[in-house]
Amino acid sequence: MLLFILSCRDKNENLVSFDYDPETVPTMVTDTVTTLISDSGITRYKLKADIWKVFDKSREPHWFFPEGIYLERFTPDFHIEATVRADTAWYYNDTELWKLKKNVHVENMKGEIFDSEELYWDQKEKRVYSDKYIEIKRGVTEIKGYGFESNQAMTEYRIFRPHDGKLPFSDEVENDTLQSNSKQVDLAP
Repeated sequence: MLLFILSCRDKNENLVSFDYDPETVPTMVTDTVTTLISDSGITRYKLKADIWKVFDKSREPHWFFPEGIYLERFTPDFHIEATVRADTAWYYNDTELWKLKKNVHVENMKGEIFDSEELYWDQKEKRVYSDKYIEIKRGVTEIKGYGFESNQAMTEYRIFRPHDGKLPFSDEVENDTLQSNSKQVDLAP
């Protein structure tokens, strides 16, 4: 009993007060992470990141990967179906939505490569989309454009506004029909 009374008498007055804002302060920060993620008991993803911040107490619970992310998606028999790399990423838990920004690079199981500055992956709807510029490389063929939609395996897709990257200008000067006409018409009465 004497020890209890003596231990309660010494209070640490060097404490700093801290206002916790769940919107700006993560509940967990993990450094140099590699993890496997399962879906319905089947391992479906491998995730690697330098920093992983969890905001599970915020109004919209999410994960934040400020220094980039690398993700592999597996088939049920553990073949790599797709790889995803981005400089910055967010995962919104309630909506099961991934937002990938800056140098987004995706490779599907057919070896097709998708490059964009922003991509969204809606796991509930099983689709990938963007309204930004995208380049798709299929062997020697390149498809470019703005706005994109695909299934989540990235095997069936379409570009909303295709763009071949060529400007509609020519180096050759066309003849000006007003100046090249040698006949002059006299409009005076």
